[in-house]
Amino acid sequence: MTDKTEQDRVLIFDTTLRDGEQSPGATMTHAEKLEIAALLDEMGVDIIEAGFPIASEGDFEAVKAIAQQSQNAVICGLARAQLPDIDRCWEAVRHAKRPRIHTFIGTSPLHRAIPNLSQDEMAERIHQTVTHARNLCDNVQWSPMDATRTEHDYLCRVVEIAIKAGATTINIPDTVGYTAPRESADLIRMLKERVPGADDIVFATHCHNDLGMATANALAAVEAGARQIECTINGLGERAGNTALEEVVMALKVRNDIMPYRTGVDTTKIIHISRRVAAVSGFPVQFNKAIVGKNAFAHESGIHQDGMLKNAETFEIMRPSDIGLKETNLVMGKHSGRAALRAKLKDLGYDLADNQLKDVFVRFKALADRKKEVYDDDLIALMRDTASDPDGDRIRVKFLRVICGTEAPQSADLTLTIDGEDHQVTATGDGPVDAAFNAVKKLVPHNARLQLYQVHAVTEGTDAQATVSVRMEEEGRIVTGQSADTDTVVASAKAYVHALNRLLVRREKAGTDGKEVSYKVVS
Repeated sequence: MTDKTEQDRVLIFDTTLRDGEQSPGATMTHAEKLEIAALLDEMGVDIIEAGFPIASEGDFEAVKAIAQQSQNAVICGLARAQLPDIDRCWEAVRHAKRPRIHTFIGTSPLHRAIPNLSQDEMAERIHQTVTHARNLCDNVQWSPMDATRTEHDYLCRVVEIAIKAGATTINIPDTVGYTAPRESADLIRMLKERVPGADDIVFATHCHNDLGMATANALAAVEAGARQIECTINGLGERAGNTALEEVVMALKVRNDIMPYRTGVDTTKIIHISRRVAAVSGFPVQFNKAIVGKNAFAHESGIHQDGMLKNAETFEIMRPSDIGLKETNLVMGKHSGRAALRAKLKDLGYDLADNQLKDVFVRFKALADRKKEVYDDDLIALMRDTASDPDGDRIRVKFLRVICGTEAPQSADLTLTIDGEDHQVTATGDGPVDAAFNAVKKLVPHNARLQLYQVHAVTEGTDAQATVSVRMEEEGRIVTGQSADTDTVVASAKAYVHALNRLLVRREKAGTDGKEVSYKVVS
């Protein structure tokens, strides 16, 4: 096998903050975007696509701030094939040590029909916009959106135009997750063989997971000559998501014998950033998710357990420590002190400042009083809940008591703190959770529809914490909320309120002239 230092370098282009955030309900706050960008930079991601600067003032400010704070990664902004988009993108990313403009246009017959451009008119648009971008920035990426459904002759033509206009990276997107691995590889080979100047630029691959083949398609493209993979943490993204960063990076690491390529990613930081993205996006990681799922390194079968005890390699192709997982699950309790909590959280990937630790310690003690044993997963849930319940939330659950009976409707007594003032109400419902949600809706009337309500236990036992996730939709705006508590009904109410807070933020973003939009509070 070739020495790793001599192997071809594959660039990792992370688009969690752009394509990932476009997942319905996955909107992140400004501070959360900066935090995730810093973690990506620290773990060795080569290019961070920080956002779509012209989409909103918030997106522009986030991309600009990320560009200013970045230490190592190229900071990229997305722009349509329009001069104002490209100018706005450059204004945001130019503050980076290594800026990039990424411009795109849909080239398939279906996508050409949207702006109603002929092939010649689109070709001229591509030449004009890529030239303009290159005049601003010496690092320009161009994408023919829906490339995998574009006629090969026309795709070769426009890729050549983009290269001649100054594009340094050509990204080939499988925008709708339509292609298969063999097609993905053949497309890259065809472009490298047929397009003049192809050897002087980097080809990238951007795959969606609609048919569950995003990772396979990305790796096939690399074997065919692509040297940049576009991906997201946890596979977050529109519809079924994008290529998962953790999957392609670990595949190249574990199967380096048949895929002799290297990346610059520090894989020991994977699990921490996976958990942070899950927390701030409100999208929990499925238990059987490759690499970062809770069950990825769990073994229950007697045969598997026996093999693991004798030799871990019998049923594990990578070590938990390879992605930053500790192999022990030590128990904390109500007698544990602040120093022990800080050390334990640091082991789990959370390095807290004194003020943060003070707040988390109070929550930890409250949890320890309710649980006999506090496991690693409990602490991770606590940190996730802390992140999803910032002090800036305008609505907070202060008190909840639910009265249950076998025949009569369940009732909930609820106190919410709304903009600093307490409001109390009693409501009934078909079950304790329904009663709690009805109580929230009584105090904060809204038309949002509950699309998803999901509960899972963090650890085992009757005193286990429950993590509750909810997804709500109002007038096309989709938000998610998440919370954990040993009381499932309390966790449900907090998750519901967390989603309402996110909905309020989305309402304000959609408001005219940036004016604050208030909830109507019914006392």
